[in-house]
Amino acid sequence: MTLDGVRQALLGHHPRPAEAAGARPAAVSLVLVDGPKGAEILLIKRAERAGDPWSGQIALPGGRQDPGDADLLATAVRETREETGVDLGTAERLGILDDLAPRTASLPPVIVRPFVFAMPRRPALTTNAEVQRAFWVPLARLSEPGVRFDVTLTLSDGARTFPAYRLGEDVIWGMTERILTPFVHTVTRI
Repeated sequence: MTLDGVRQALLGHHPRPAEAAGARPAAVSLVLVDGPKGAEILLIKRAERAGDPWSGQIALPGGRQDPGDADLLATAVRETREETGVDLGTAERLGILDDLAPRTASLPPVIVRPFVFAMPRRPALTTNAEVQRAFWVPLARLSEPGVRFDVTLTLSDGARTFPAYRLGEDVIWGMTERILTPFVHTVTRI
């Protein structure tokens, strides 16, 4: 999987918008670079924080739209810069993926729009207090045998089983898994 392959896979993709009454708009960034093993994606591990419904999870940089954001693209760019220090102002925008909303009633009502960006090389990463660490993962790693599995977690509304990725000690599940899985399937079909 290369950036050229991702470009080709996203050509002509028309994202499906989603709506939910009372949901606040949000955006995330899929930041890609070409690495030694093909395209790599930037992921973050959110800091453990009381009151954060996504505390400690592996995620994509992003967050809720602020009143000062011109649009959701501006939200994605601002949040990525705040959380990782990565400036997407000159990055190539490759596309927009389908909007999604949380499936768990205990999560805040948001509609998340994922934006896909390409950068010519790995930028320096500088995390803020919301992020424990930021790191790069080859996209091909998400298609390797044994990486996909089902994880059962005890949440505020009881035990539930979710599809997930295991990358060493890191487990990607929830909305991040729901964004990455169709994206990986799309780019691996090329």
